[in-house]
Amino acid sequence: MDSVSGVGVLDKAMEVIGALEAGPASLAELVARTDLPRATAHRLAVALEQHGLVRRDDDGRFCLGLRLIGLGHEAAEGVPVWAAARPALTWLHQQTGESVQLYVRDGDARVCVESIESAKELRTIVPVGARLPLSVGSAGRILSGAVSTRAWVQSVGEREDGVASVSAPVHDPRGRVVAAVSVSGPIQRTTKKPGDRYGQQVADAARQVEAAIAR
Repeated sequence: MDSVSGVGVLDKAMEVIGALEAGPASLAELVARTDLPRATAHRLAVALEQHGLVRRDDDGRFCLGLRLIGLGHEAAEGVPVWAAARPALTWLHQQTGESVQLYVRDGDARVCVESIESAKELRTIVPVGARLPLSVGSAGRILSGAVSTRAWVQSVGEREDGVASVSAPVHDPRGRVVAAVSVSGPIQRTTKKPGDRYGQQVADAARQVEAAIAR
């Protein structure tokens, strides 16, 4: 694989960690997911295990290490809007019954830093930590600056067929967009005009987050 960082061994180690995001893997499965030589995959997985970034389950398969839980919380705490948004996201989830997310921009992508899934069997699932493009989706367009300042933006089937979303920008006290609050779900429930259904509630949730940030 091409080096991303210029440090080959680091890129390969991250390839192993990234492969385990899909779930536990035997050595053979890890090799298949990464295309790394068997000896290299084993050596890196064992080294990452020593640092707590990889562990083995009861069946001996490699999986993500528990140290990542602490690192993830620490990283999230470094995004002030994350903690401030929790009550508002819970409120939005209760109001809509759909999945809700909080996104922040990270370079040329948006990252989900908080997610609450709908209890319905058919629902949108966006895991915390997911990196998604800025070019598609209502939250992406808000964080990319592609839309003018509006209370909310909707998208229908842009990032994934059959899914619609509504997002609203979160501004810091200086007026800068620092995050996007989103609600998403299957089009059969949200309809092809999800903004008519959820726009005001999403905008209200974003204002709640702004008020919490300003305290």
